[in-house]
Amino acid sequence: MSHQALRPRRGRFGMLAATGLAVLLAACAAPVQQADPPSTSFSATVSATPSGNPITVPGLSTPSSESPTPSPSPEPETPAEEPTPEPAGSAVDAPADDYTAPADQPQPEPQEPAQTEDRAIAPPQPASGGGRIVVIDPGHNGANGANPAIINALVDAGFGQTKPCNTTGTSTNAGYTEHEFNWGVATKLQSILSARGYDVRMTRNSDDGIGPCVNKRAAFGNDANAAAVISIHGDGDDAGARGFYVMTAEQDPAGAAMAAQSDALAGDVRDALVNGGLSPSNHLGSGGLWKRNDLAGLNLSLRPTVMIEMGNMRNSSDAALMSSSAGQQQMAQGLADGVSAYLG
Repeated sequence: MSHQALRPRRGRFGMLAATGLAVLLAACAAPVQQADPPSTSFSATVSATPSGNPITVPGLSTPSSESPTPSPSPEPETPAEEPTPEPAGSAVDAPADDYTAPADQPQPEPQEPAQTEDRAIAPPQPASGGGRIVVIDPGHNGANGANPAIINALVDAGFGQTKPCNTTGTSTNAGYTEHEFNWGVATKLQSILSARGYDVRMTRNSDDGIGPCVNKRAAFGNDANAAAVISIHGDGDDAGARGFYVMTAEQDPAGAAMAAQSDALAGDVRDALVNGGLSPSNHLGSGGLWKRNDLAGLNLSLRPTVMIEMGNMRNSSDAALMSSSAGQQQMAQGLADGVSAYLG
C-alpha cells in the first residue's frame, strides 16, 4: 500500500481520538448523580461522647477499654401535670451529679423563723399542797339582810361572850356589797389553791344564802382539822382609812403553840399581800397586823386561823380596787402566796 492511501485513514483515526478525549473531559466536568451505597447488615450507633473524643461505632471499631461510654437512656416523658420549666436565668443550677428529684417527690418549702414574744413565760405552779386542807370563809352572805330574825339571834362567841349569828356586812358608797366582794375573792383563792394541790373547802357554797352563824364557821375549820383557815372580809371604816390588816386572836383558844402558828400564818399572809402590791392599813393595827379579843371566828378556832379586812370599802381608792375583778384577783393571789409560804 502506498503512503498516500494510508493518510486519510490516519486522519479519521485522529479525529475519532480527539472526539473521544472531548467526551471524556466533558464527563469529568459535568455533575453526576451518585448511586446510594449498598446497605450493610448492621446499624451504626453513635455513642455520646464529650467533644473532641473519637466516635465509637459498634461493628467498625472496638471501644476503648479505658473509658467506656454507655449509650444514654431515653428521657422519661414529662407528665401532663408537671409544671412548666422556669424561664432561663430563674432556675436553680443543677448539682454536679445532675441529680433531678422525682416528679412525685415534693420539694420542702422554706420555713419562716418561729416568732417569739419578748415577755418571759412563767413556769406552771407545782402541785405543792399535798392534799392539805385549807378552809376559806367568805364573810356574811347574800340573803342575810332579808332574814333579820335568823342573823340577829345570839350565839356563843368564846370566852364567855355572845355575838349575833351573822350580819349583813358593809358596802361601797356605790352600793357594791361586802358579801359579794368576799365571795369574789374567795372563789378566786379557791381556784389558785386547788391548782396548787390543796384540799380547799368553803364555809358556804353560794352567795345567795343565809349565814352560817359565826360559831358554826369556826366549828367548820375545827371539824375539818384544817392546816389553815382564811376568813375574808371588807371593812367599813372612815373614808380616810385605807389598806388591809390581818387579825388573830388575842387570847389562846387552843394554847400557846396553836396561837404561834396563827401568828406565823398572819405574818406570811401580810408579807405576801405587800409583795403583791397591796398596802397595810394606815389606820388600824400595826404594820398590817392586829390582835382582837371580840371575834367569834377567832376565839372559837382551834386551828391556825386569820381574818383579813382586805381594804376599806368606804375609801374611794380601796373601793375601786375591791369592786374590780382584777383587784380581787390580785388580793386572792396574795392570800394564796401567803398560805403557800406558811405551809411550805
